[in-house]
Amino acid sequence: MLIAVFVVFAIGILGYLAYQTSIMIQTQQLRAIDSEIDQLNKQYQRLGTRGLVVALQRNANRPGPGIYYVADPTGQAIAGNVLAVPIDVLENPGTHTFKYDRGEDLHADDPRAQGVALVKSFQLPSGFRLVVGRDIVERRGYSAAIFQAFGWGVLWIIALSVIVGVLTARSVLKRVDTVSDTARKIMSGSMSERIPVTKRNDEFDGLATNLNAMLERIEQLMQGLKEVTDNVAHDLKTPLTRLRNKVEGALKDGTTPDQQREALETTIEECDQLIRTFNALLMIARVEAGSPSGAFSPVDLADVITDIAELYEPVAEDSGITISTELAALPRFSCNRELIGQALVNLVENAIKYAKDAKENPAITISLHVAGKNMIIEVADNGAGIPVEDRQRVLERFVRLEKSRSEPGSGLGLSLVAAVARLHKGTIEILDNKPGARIRLSMPTEH
Repeated sequence: MLIAVFVVFAIGILGYLAYQTSIMIQTQQLRAIDSEIDQLNKQYQRLGTRGLVVALQRNANRPGPGIYYVADPTGQAIAGNVLAVPIDVLENPGTHTFKYDRGEDLHADDPRAQGVALVKSFQLPSGFRLVVGRDIVERRGYSAAIFQAFGWGVLWIIALSVIVGVLTARSVLKRVDTVSDTARKIMSGSMSERIPVTKRNDEFDGLATNLNAMLERIEQLMQGLKEVTDNVAHDLKTPLTRLRNKVEGALKDGTTPDQQREALETTIEECDQLIRTFNALLMIARVEAGSPSGAFSPVDLADVITDIAELYEPVAEDSGITISTELAALPRFSCNRELIGQALVNLVENAIKYAKDAKENPAITISLHVAGKNMIIEVADNGAGIPVEDRQRVLERFVRLEKSRSEPGSGLGLSLVAAVARLHKGTIEILDNKPGARIRLSMPTEH
């Protein structure tokens, strides 16, 4: 469609140029005729009819395309370089075009024996009739050459446009077919397929790069969904089996009321743990979907950290752990207070769990400061720490370093922290605290 529009406009422009060129040549000839008429008129005013006839005959004797003719009041030719002029040209002053006999020694059928004149005629005060003009056969030849060039130009434009259009269409369709083939492979189940990116760095490469990034994200989400499904099936099977066994045992004959009450209490605890697991999963899904409850608003992170530290200080003291804070005086930070608070709660609970294994003086430190353009929150403990090979893995869902899984927990705490960090365009790092672990939550101050 665009090529057709280009062809139409190109032909229109060429046609306009050819037409205007022909008109320009004709205009120039008319100006030359007017100039000669002015000169002859001056001769007539200065020397009279006789001087005019002499000047006209002198011009007629010169070689060139000039047409000159003068007749007396009766129409009889007196001077000029044409044998005769149509009577209507003599009787009607103005601009005329007519064929005339060139008077050359040529056969009557020879096209060169006939000329075509563009003339202006007028009547002098003395009654004499004057005709001055130009032979336009040569001009028409120029015009014919111009329009012939126009015709060839049109043919070349159409031919080249068709060739370029076909090549462009083939190139574009080839790239589109590549995208379609990749899409078909992905729809058939091969999620690892990607659209090829060339070295042209054109719009198609930009589109392919963006689509590949989207496919990469979709593959990660699908893989995460598969892992979550597998982990949920694995991690919920055991507590559900325990629940069933407890209830079944409580229903057996001979079970005392105390045993039945104990079974019900255990069932409630297991149900609470399942509910906490599902709540954590829902919160992670909500965060990763980019739709947390509540909009971002300016928050004083120092106040949030202080509140959480005071909340968990009694729990930590029961385990012999001290909690301290190192908070810099910073401006308010735009974030989601609920999610940041939940992430800090998860980090503190995780630190309390590992700080209990400290060899001496178990302690937890929560710090807040700014490094460059990033807001940094760190939760450090002096417990057993996290092995280097497991530091990335513990950020995944349902990953627990405690193999026996006898301790309470779902393995979703750090996964939620990582999701909150991503929501705030930040990162989470697990570092060595020597001894213990230091978890650093880094978020840009402008996001």
